[in-house]
Amino acid sequence: MFEIANETLRVDVLDPTVDRARLGARYAWGGYIWQVHDRLAGPLFTGPEWPETSPLPFNGQGLPESFRHRTRDGRPLTWQGDRGLALGAGELATNAGDTVVVAPCEWQITPFSCGIRFRTYQQVGAIDYQLERTLELFGRELRSTSRLTNRSSTPLRLEWFAHPFFALTNGRIQLEVPRESTLPENPGFSLQAGVLTFKRTFVGKDDGHLDFLHLPARQPLQCRLTHPRLTHLDFASTFVPNECLVWGNGNTFSIEPYQVLDLAPLETREWNLRYTFGQPTS
Repeated sequence: MFEIANETLRVDVLDPTVDRARLGARYAWGGYIWQVHDRLAGPLFTGPEWPETSPLPFNGQGLPESFRHRTRDGRPLTWQGDRGLALGAGELATNAGDTVVVAPCEWQITPFSCGIRFRTYQQVGAIDYQLERTLELFGRELRSTSRLTNRSSTPLRLEWFAHPFFALTNGRIQLEVPRESTLPENPGFSLQAGVLTFKRTFVGKDDGHLDFLHLPARQPLQCRLTHPRLTHLDFASTFVPNECLVWGNGNTFSIEPYQVLDLAPLETREWNLRYTFGQPTS
């Protein structure tokens, strides 16, 4: 793994070559944040199988990001016949019903004083793209920036989402969102006066709930979460999500901002996520 560190935090980042056993067809390989450690509080993020040290690549842990190659209901986005492309991972095929990476993209990796940059490009069929992923650590703020360029002569349309895995406090979490946010009635989560909470404690990795959080229109995501070993944790985006999912099980909680990316030929789009860490409580 690669490391980004300062006097209080250390960020573990997967190496797209060395750590290939932890990677799969779901998440972008370059810039995959596996864990953030506080010098006093220890590891700060979890995952669906936490504390399993070798979770399934589909589940993962930490702060992965994904360029979807299919919609959630299975419609192809970056597939042409029996070949697909997961941007930031590689060319895809199906094997015994599973989607697998058959030709990984290659990364140029550049460490610098406060971070690390991953750059790749790949062409599969009509899709030709360049992707740059930059991670930077400024004090107690971790910033993840993506820059995507459509290098082809045809439009590139796909979906991207972040899937951060936040730690639970005694099996629960509180998420502060804008008071105008709404959530459909559901068996898993409650939203009152801008605070989302679990209705019950989930048990293990197979017990959980997923739902759609409706944020105020035309506003980037900005929220605050409780943490078992920090005063709080802030999570924010520079873009306005097209939709926002919330999901949790007995080991973790995630708020997932989505973007629909529709890039014209030669168009470039850039966005970032920011994680700001409160002070350790123990």
